[in-house]
Amino acid sequence: MLGRTARWVVGLVLGAVWWWAVLRLALGRGAGVVEGAVAAGGWGLSLLPVHCVPKGRAAGAVPTGRWVAAWRVGNVTTASPHPRSGEVSDPS
Repeated sequence: MLGRTARWVVGLVLGAVWWWAVLRLALGRGAGVVEGAVAAGGWGLSLLPVHCVPKGRAAGAVPTGRWVAAWRVGNVTTASPHPRSGEVSDPS
């Protein structure tokens, strides 16, 4: 319980610092490199997939090696091969 509360507090504090930097950049005249770095860093972190789980535990995950197995199946088409010089393709 304490760890969960600590994560929430840290998240709220970091969120407040990020909003401070963004608002200072947008509205303030004295904004500088620090505010820009905090705002850009926070935006970059928002692009990370933070709700990921290991592939084995993910619901609906594609098993490892699925595409390798599909490529090894070989010739799966039922279409006639391309005609060679002077040959005619069989009707499908």
